[in-house]
Amino acid sequence: MAVLKVIEIMASSAKSWEDAASIAVKTAGKTVKGIRSVYVQDTSAVVKNNKITEFRVNVKITFEVLN
Repeated sequence: MAVLKVIEIMASSAKSWEDAASIAVKTAGKTVKGIRSVYVQDTSAVVKNNKITEFRVNVKITFEVLN
């Protein structure tokens, strides 16, 4: 039986929401091993001068603690 844990991370990118999600996984992967999935819970953006300047995501990352 595997034991899984879920953490919540917020990340942002100037490119896209997909890039922001990738940044969240990459950053979590520096200290968390055994990442199994990422769930994009929420998206938002910062707008300046009628242009999106920053894409933000709130993600839940699931990883294995014990197997």
